[in-house]
Amino acid sequence: MKSIKKYFPVFVLPTLLAFLIAFLIPFILGLYLSFTEFTTVENATFVGFNNYIQAFKESDDFLNALWFTIRFALTSVITINIFAFILALLLTRKIWGTNLFRTVFFMPNLIGGIVLGYIWQLIINGVLLNYGYSITSDEKFGFWGLVVLMNWQMIGYVMIIYIAGLSSVPTDILEAAKVDGAGFFTTLFRIIIPSVMPSITICLFLTITNSFKLFDQNLALTAGAPGGRTKMLALDIYETFYGKIGYEGVGQAKAVIFFLIVAAIALTQLVLTRRKEVEQ
Repeated sequence: MKSIKKYFPVFVLPTLLAFLIAFLIPFILGLYLSFTEFTTVENATFVGFNNYIQAFKESDDFLNALWFTIRFALTSVITINIFAFILALLLTRKIWGTNLFRTVFFMPNLIGGIVLGYIWQLIINGVLLNYGYSITSDEKFGFWGLVVLMNWQMIGYVMIIYIAGLSSVPTDILEAAKVDGAGFFTTLFRIIIPSVMPSITICLFLTITNSFKLFDQNLALTAGAPGGRTKMLALDIYETFYGKIGYEGVGQAKAVIFFLIVAAIALTQLVLTRRKEVEQ
């Protein structure tokens, strides 16, 4: 055991270096740049909290994008997890074709976000144009279009995690509940859901973070139209940073705010759902 511990730093070093180079150093640099005015890293000039003030005061774009993103994330997280859990319940029954359906439902997750965005833009516009509308005609079309796209892409992936959780539920407990006369909903809420809380924790974390950081699909499907009302936070940050000369610092400040919001929500969710796991 001592000889294994002796080589522990050797095995940890590559991962630690990758973490430092790919995450920690860029994060610290980005945090510093959010307090500066810059076009390149070498010519950064410290301006204090001015970039953060401008992010909120200059226009309503950032706040509108924040509110739109929160509404979208809340809707997507609820719908994805409900539909994925229902599918997982159906596909853990011993019926023919379950493996085929698992594969079919999972496949959309393998398609790139930009491609998905353009595919669903064609599909939705193909329907709406029959009534004289397009996906960019009204905010609600873009909102629900993004929700449908996100559900179509993520449900299969989340479903696989729920299937793994459901497969680990002890069958003897389920059989005992059935013998005692427990109905479907009693078994579901008293036995199945508490038993798969670790899977629920993972799925909620994945869907929350993916919903908040959605970018490719938003850019391809609506690009923020009409009038920026379907613009999500990631797209707003991108357009501020790369689309406005001299606003790189403001874009970086928005990115830091974005990170803090998502981190706070995700960590809160992890604490609450992990607590439920312990209670079980």
